[in-house]
Amino acid sequence: MSPDGASRDNPRTPTFAIWVGHFRDNLETQAAMEREIPWGAPCTLAGPDRAAFVRSFQRFELGEDGDGARLLAKARRAGDPEYVEALQMLVAEEQRHSALFRRGLDHLGAPTLSAHWSDAAFTQLRRALGLRTELALFLVAESVATDYFTALATRAPDPVLRGIGRRVASDEVHHLRFQVDRLHVGFADTPRVVRGGFGAVWTVVAAGAATVLVVDHGRALHACGLRRRQVWLGGMRRFVAQARAALAGDAPGMLGPALADEVAAATGGTRH
Repeated sequence: MSPDGASRDNPRTPTFAIWVGHFRDNLETQAAMEREIPWGAPCTLAGPDRAAFVRSFQRFELGEDGDGARLLAKARRAGDPEYVEALQMLVAEEQRHSALFRRGLDHLGAPTLSAHWSDAAFTQLRRALGLRTELALFLVAESVATDYFTALATRAPDPVLRGIGRRVASDEVHHLRFQVDRLHVGFADTPRVVRGGFGAVWTVVAAGAATVLVVDHGRALHACGLRRRQVWLGGMRRFVAQARAALAGDAPGMLGPALADEVAAATGGTRH
C-alpha cells in the first residue's frame, strides 16, 4: 500500500486500507483526548448561554446517534470490503460523538431529546436514496458544521464544552476527507455534464443545510463570539471545496487522512 492509498499492483487504483488503518490508530488518540477533558469541573454557564448550548447539544446528540445499519447495507452491496470495514469504524466514531454530546448535556444538567424535526427530515431523506447520494448528504452536513465544532473547541465559555469540541473536531476533519474519497470513486465514471448537474443541486441542498445549522445553533454560535453569516459563508466555502474534489473525475489517488497541521487548525492548535 502506498501512502496515498493506492494499490501496489496499480498505483493509480485507490483502496480504503489506508482508512482502515487510520480509524484503528485513531482509537488511541480519541482516548487520550477524552482523558484531557475536565469532566469533574463544575459547569460555569447559566442563563441564556447555558440554554443555548443545551439546545445545540440536544440536536447534535440526536443527529450523531444511530447504528448506520441501512447505510452499511448499501455499502456492502457496492462490493468493496475494505470500504465497508472503514465505514463501520466511521459510524462507531459518530456514535462516540453522540455519547460525548450526551455527557455534555449531563454537564449542563439537561436531558436528551427523543426526536427533532430536522433530524427526522434528514434521516428520512437519506434513507430513501442510494449510497452515493446518502454520502453526499453526509458530506453536506459535516462541511457546514465544521466551523461550529472549531468554535466550540476554541471559544466555548466552559472548559468541558471546549474539550468536547476539540474531540469532535479532531475526527470531523478526517471524516470530510473520507467522504470525499468514497464519493470520488462513486463519481469516477459519471459523465461530466451529469456531475455538473449533480453539483448544482448539491450546492442548493448545502445552502439549505447551512441555513438550518445557523438558525438551530445560532445562539450557541453567538455565545462563542461568531455571527451566523460568518458561519454560513465558511460552511459553504468548505462544502464547495469538498464537492469539487469529490466531483473531479480525473484526479488520481486518494486524499487519505488529514495531516497533523490540519487537525491542529480544526481543534485550536492541539496536536496528538
